[in-house]
Amino acid sequence: MPRTRSQRMALTTFVIPAGHHKDAWRRAGSRIEEVPGLDYVTELTQMAERAKIDAVFFGDVAHANPTLRGDIKTNGYYEPISTLSALAARTTHIGLIGTMSTSFESPYTVARQIAGVDHMSNGRAGWNLVTSFDGFANYSKEGIPAPEDRYRRATEFAEVVTRLWDSWADDAVIADRTGGHYADLGKVRRINHSGEHFQVEGPAPGPRAPQGHPIIVQAGSSGPGLELGSSVADAIYTAQPVKERAVEFYADFKKMLSAKGRNPDHTHVLPGILPIIGETASEAEELAAELASYVNIEFGRKQVEAGLKMDLSELSEDEQIPEEWFSLDPNMGSRYHVFRRKSVEQKMTLRDLIVDLARSAGHQWIIGTPQSIADVMVDWFESYACDGFNLNSPYNPGGMQQMCEKLVPELQNRGYARAEYEGATLRDHFGLPRPSA
Repeated sequence: MPRTRSQRMALTTFVIPAGHHKDAWRRAGSRIEEVPGLDYVTELTQMAERAKIDAVFFGDVAHANPTLRGDIKTNGYYEPISTLSALAARTTHIGLIGTMSTSFESPYTVARQIAGVDHMSNGRAGWNLVTSFDGFANYSKEGIPAPEDRYRRATEFAEVVTRLWDSWADDAVIADRTGGHYADLGKVRRINHSGEHFQVEGPAPGPRAPQGHPIIVQAGSSGPGLELGSSVADAIYTAQPVKERAVEFYADFKKMLSAKGRNPDHTHVLPGILPIIGETASEAEELAAELASYVNIEFGRKQVEAGLKMDLSELSEDEQIPEEWFSLDPNMGSRYHVFRRKSVEQKMTLRDLIVDLARSAGHQWIIGTPQSIADVMVDWFESYACDGFNLNSPYNPGGMQQMCEKLVPELQNRGYARAEYEGATLRDHFGLPRPSA
């Protein structure tokens, strides 16, 4: 059933100053020398704000292992809390979403820091809740916990965070100058959490955040990830390169929300999309070929090996990975199976996979004009494959400029993206209610 015209896409953008397309930083004009400085990332964020996008999103990799494999795209050059705090002072409306891992952090610290960004931005903060599968040696941990263990910890972690956010009532601060009482202490509660992984007394050290709960985003499409996301998330980031599977994923996830007594309209499904934009189709194809030419194939081999957990050293770049080398185990992760299907079903060679991974990291990529790309996005939205998209700029700053000045205005002209911010908070942008304490 087609959606009504009053319904808009939720749009966020994944800010990777080096560009989402691997090795795009080699392109002339990339400004890679300015990473990880503040002025450059501010310019990218302000482009997105002028386009009236809901939020910018900063991923995080809390270790240098990708850099050691020649991949600077996803490394943690912009630590999320310091970055979002700085951007809060340089923006006025756009949401600010940052990643913090439940595998390494303390829920008390995360609750405090994300609420702090929410206060500093007047209600524009979001937390991308993830577990980690690398980097444990930097946190005095041996080995990598099993997925079920990581997600069990993450589930308890999220519970503690939200309880801490609710430990101050909305009206707890009374600022009674006459009586000398800043807060009504009857409305500030200890949480006294005692669980498998955490012992947290509480309360939070400061007043409730402007949004009540800052937005929670969960990135992952595995079984444990979906179980967690359907329990706590306001938005789901997911890698869905094929429309038919995206429609199935969307329907299944919305059913999970309903089964848990949650309003399915209050959790947005946002697949990633990488648009390679040209004024004409041929111009876009030329740009795609240029970006592909920058990919370091040997580094790409290492990156595919890391993602698939395979030794590919004996395989020619023009050969396919043998089907029997792949596992059907769902615990290998959703992106693993995206690339398994690309190799097996689409018969991609190793070189094809390297370039595809460089472009997409498992997401959909589209080469075309603003009009043709918008056609695809609208089709997905109207077909209930998503509630919007997380836009991935292939190269920067030019790719962000193309998205914000060409693609988003095309969606605005068709009524699928806002022309102005109507509200002040990220919850307002997403059209989500504010939870009570």
